[in-house]
Amino acid sequence: MNFPGRSGFAGLPAGPSEDGASAEQLQQQQIMKTMQAGMESCVVKSVMAGGAGFVMGGMFGLFISSMSYDTPLTPKGQELATLSTREQLRRGFKDMGAKSYSSAKNFGRIGAIYAGTECCIEGYRAKNDLANGVIAGCLTGGAISYKAGPQAAAVGCAGFAAFSLAIDYYMRMPESED
Repeated sequence: MNFPGRSGFAGLPAGPSEDGASAEQLQQQQIMKTMQAGMESCVVKSVMAGGAGFVMGGMFGLFISSMSYDTPLTPKGQELATLSTREQLRRGFKDMGAKSYSSAKNFGRIGAIYAGTECCIEGYRAKNDLANGVIAGCLTGGAISYKAGPQAAAVGCAGFAAFSLAIDYYMRMPESED
């Protein structure tokens, strides 16, 4: 509630402005500008990609772990067959949770590194083209495989760069009018 002689919310004028926008409309415009600036930030893009990767990785890990089962023909399967149904389910769910969490962490890390790197490269080059994705893919592939040595880092770089090129090229193709 505004009182006479007082300004509106956050220092905005209480009544309509010169162009006819009310204080509420001006506030909404300011919020939209702030949100847009946040979405253009490399940090926000990286965090959002990491979060989305974490969620998708968790679902992927859950799906993959539900497909792996131990048959009674393997030593582990023979051990599990002697346990009660309750214990088998407990171990199965525990294994599914561990695999899902591991997959979620990996996907989240890859998403955050790739999105942040691509955004920084795009800002530095001031271009939005295929080269940004290729460079970001190379840096991401090298970063996630550097612990295995220089050869693994080079292969990771080449693999992620090629994958990024293929995906970016496909996503930038003009839509056909069939």
